[in-house]
Order: sequence, then C-alpha cells, then structure tokens
Amino acid sequence: MAAACARTLGKVGWSFLESPAARRPGIVSYLVGNVGAHGSRRAYGTGGTGVRSKLLSSLRAGGGGGRALGCAFLLGGGLGLYQTLKFSVQQHLAEEETKAPGGGPKLTLYQYKTCPFCSKVRAFLDFYGLPYEIVEVNPVMRQEIKWSAYRKVPILMVDSDVQLNDSSVIISSLRSFLVNKEKSVSDIIRCYPEMKSVNDSGKQVTEYANKYWLMLSEDETAVVYPEKGMQKEEMKWRQWADDWLVHLISPNVYRTTNEALASFDYIVREGKFGTFEGFFAKYVGATAMFLISKRLKSRHNLQDDVRQDLYKAVNDWVAAIGKKRKFMGGEHPNLADLAVFGVLRVMEGLQAFDDMMENTKVKYWYRRMERATLNHEGRD
Repeated sequence: MAAACARTLGKVGWSFLESPAARRPGIVSYLVGNVGAHGSRRAYGTGGTGVRSKLLSSLRAGGGGGRALGCAFLLGGGLGLYQTLKFSVQQHLAEEETKAPGGGPKLTLYQYKTCPFCSKVRAFLDFYGLPYEIVEVNPVMRQEIKWSAYRKVPILMVDSDVQLNDSSVIISSLRSFLVNKEKSVSDIIRCYPEMKSVNDSGKQVTEYANKYWLMLSEDETAVVYPEKGMQKEEMKWRQWADDWLVHLISPNVYRTTNEALASFDYIVREGKFGTFEGFFAKYVGATAMFLISKRLKSRHNLQDDVRQDLYKAVNDWVAAIGKKRKFMGGEHPNLADLAVFGVLRVMEGLQAFDDMMENTKVKYWYRRMERATLNHEGRD
C-alpha cells in the first residue's frame, strides 16, 4: 500500500511540473526564501497564518505554485518509495533469519518444554544448527494445536504446509533430508506411514513404520555410517531411549511428594498455564502424578527405589559408548546420543538430575553433549 501511495504522489508531482503554469519563474525562489527566513519549525507548516496566506496568494497569482507543489509531491513520492524499499528489505531479512542455512525450510515446533520427546527434537535441531520457532502449547486446552487431527506433541511444521508427528519420525526425516538434498521433506515423510492399532487396554494407538531408519541410498548410508554396525547400534539405542529410558523419568521426578511439588513448580514455571491452571497443576497435578508414578513403577517392573533403575540405565548407556569414544557416534554425536541427551535433559534443576550426575558415570558425556548442541557442532 505504501508503494502505491508513493507512485501516486510521483504521478501527481510530474503533472504539476509539466503544466504550462508551473513553468513561470519566481515563485519557487519566493517559497524557498520564506522557508529559510522563518526557520525549520515553519517548514513543517507550523509557522502561523502569515506563511500560509502568502503561500495561497502566490498559488492564486501565478502557476509557479504548481511547480513548487509538484516538487513537493515528487519529494513525498521519493520518500515513500525509500521507506517502502527499506521496509521490504527489513521484512526479507527477517524472513531469512527464520530459514535454515542454505535457504532451508522454515521450521515451527509445537511443544511442551518439559516433555522429553520434545526435548529430543530440540536437541537435534540445536545440534544441526537448524533455526526454528517454538509455539508453547497449553497442556490443558491445547488451543495452539486445535487445527491438528494429531493431538500430541511434538509437532513440527515445515514451511507451514508439511506436518511431521512423533519425535523419532521428525528426527529421522529431517536427518534424511539434510543428507539427501534431492528429495523434499514431503517426499521423505511418505516413507514413514502411520499404522493404527488397538493396545491391550482397548485404546487405539498410532505408530509409524521405519521411524528409526534414515531414507538414504547405499552411498549416502556408507558416508553417514562408515563403520560396520554403526547404523544398527544407533537404531537400537534410539529405540531404547523411547521404550525404556523415557519411562524412568516420571517415577524419578515424582518419587516423593516434595519431589512431585518441585517438578510441577518447574513445569508450571516453564510451561504455558493460566493462573488458575498453574495453581491446579502444581498442587492437584503433583498429588495425582505422585500416585500415578507408583502405578508406573509397577507397570514397568521398577525397583522400590526407582533411582537404582535410573542409575543402571544411565551406566548401561555409558558402558555401551565405552572408554575409547567421546560419543556413541565416535568423535561426534549420532542420533542415539541426541535422543538420550534430550530425554535426560528434562530433569535438569530437579533432585533426580543432581542424584544421577553424582551417582553415575554420565557426567562427562553429558557435558560434552551440552557443548555440542550449544555450539551447533553438527552444522559443519
């Protein structure tokens, strides 16, 4: 709209300048002299009735006023075009900042910040230096994802038109895209079809085929996994993170009533809750999750002291990496490293996390992972 106004001002200005009356001499120098004599304040039309009356009488007396008016319109049009171009450039730069390096897709992550599955996706995006926007979803009303038939998080929107569901599918499809630039994300996602089934409780669940596989050619696979067994190992521990490690989080962070209150205080502080929702979540939710954690302990056959299961799981992970590797991926994290790190990270600031760091061998690997994601080391 600003550009259209600028063009109109320019056309009006040229019409004044090209009219016969506008070619008469004298008036322009008179008007400029008045502006100079009365100072900059009057140049903006605030100098009182004297200047306005002289300007109007000059316009009536001869066509020279038309020439001056034409100059004014041209000046206004030029300034308008300048502002329009400036705005367009700024808008373009702002849009570019939301895209991945090399003109990659625009990514929007719908999440709960304290959800381990969402944390996995953020760890992946951060490590590979992929710019993304976050939409924090209210876990009670979930209005932010009311447009989606899939009602869980994380959801990752690619360029506002391709929807990726399930944390492992999101990671596998994006990693495949980063390696194989010839296929679009929409092409790759077709390799992870939905599979609907009914679980033991009679509830319909949705799973995804191939979700731990990368969709690569043989040559690309050889580049990503240069050593025998690397791909199989990565897939095994990614699934382990989803099927076992993630189920140790709730029983540990809600282990006691005090830990449950501290956990929900963190959830409310970091999440998107209204005042009443936050109060309800902290006290009623903490009590409910303390009771539910006992059921989870029974469902997953955990020990009475659930910390011991967490310690064992973490030490098993560290032992699988071994003493000769910095990460399971070798010198650099692979997708299993990112998955395990993302799951464990949601406990930061809670007693369970402090106990884990003090009583297991995970500390040095964990700090290396922090640096790797913070510095976007996968970008290179």
